[in-house]
Amino acid sequence: MHLCKKNLLLKSYYVILLTLATLTVSAQTTRKYSNEFMNIGVDAAALGMSNAVVSQTDDVNSGYWNPAGLVHLEDNQLALMHSSYFANIANYNYIAYAMPLDDKSAVGLSLIRFGVDDILDTTQLIDDQGNINYDRISTFSTADYGLTFSYARKLPLDGLNFGVNAKIIRRIIGDFASSWGFGFDAGIQFESKNEWKFGIMARDITTTYNAWSIDEDKFEQISGAVDGENQELPETTEITIPKLQLGMSKKWVFNYDYSLLAAANLNMRFAQNNDIISTSFASINPALGFEFGYTDLVFLRAGVGNFQNEIQIDDSEQISFQPNFGVGFKYRGIQIDYAFTDIGDQSAALYSNVFSLKIDFSVFR
Repeated sequence: MHLCKKNLLLKSYYVILLTLATLTVSAQTTRKYSNEFMNIGVDAAALGMSNAVVSQTDDVNSGYWNPAGLVHLEDNQLALMHSSYFANIANYNYIAYAMPLDDKSAVGLSLIRFGVDDILDTTQLIDDQGNINYDRISTFSTADYGLTFSYARKLPLDGLNFGVNAKIIRRIIGDFASSWGFGFDAGIQFESKNEWKFGIMARDITTTYNAWSIDEDKFEQISGAVDGENQELPETTEITIPKLQLGMSKKWVFNYDYSLLAAANLNMRFAQNNDIISTSFASINPALGFEFGYTDLVFLRAGVGNFQNEIQIDDSEQISFQPNFGVGFKYRGIQIDYAFTDIGDQSAALYSNVFSLKIDFSVFR
């Protein structure tokens, strides 16, 4: 019994430390990585292709990948996705709805939540007399929310479409701290006469700004929990730098029943990191994806991405990459997709199982 309590307290202590680290993320105004939960990705079909979908996305999930793709909607659509991380400690949920306004424009709304609920707060476990009192343990939750409004429209040039996103970010760390943020994305898609498709997605184009509000009384309790750590009150502003994604794709149809979609992305961050191509100005990470379809009913998908230069123990560099696989089934406006992938490197396991559902409202008409 005592061993179980010790293990529970140790696990809770590590979660508290993770929360403290999240608080100190805002200690710098501009960071390479900020609001990263918005970069995990949505839709098992896209994840199975290593997210190489910027040029050809054309459904309700386009609000996330490239809002320009929303103009291809013929009816209202709804999408859902759920995933768990860190041995089911953290949950990632996504819901989206989109609808055409007319034959030239469409709108969409999506919500992402990434959170850890019922975290044990053991910072007050020991009272002023040095005694352990389990009644002093409380719980709190930490959650990140991203609400996106999307608008897309066809341009006068045949095959050229554009879309924009307005994003509201809400981040909550129990009673300790919370923030509001806002930002914008913009995307373009173009389809040539020979059916090659091209796409550009610019995320956080104006830099996404987060303003934090910190409870100083709660912070005083946290700052004393670990000697020498988190002793200074973090700054209250945080800026997410822009990211750029370039994509191209083409679909071939064989004997009317079989199809093959090939797509490629170049994902660019304006910061130096471990991406396979990295300079002081920007880092570029390629992604390739393939989808084999049969009668627009069954789909097999594969992709490779996240190419990284990893430093080994002997200080040598080795290139690593992330393979992804997926399957899908579509029937009368209802599509169920599955992906076998390490989503955004957020999972404690090497690979994750992801399911998503998409409903086209034409099924009800």
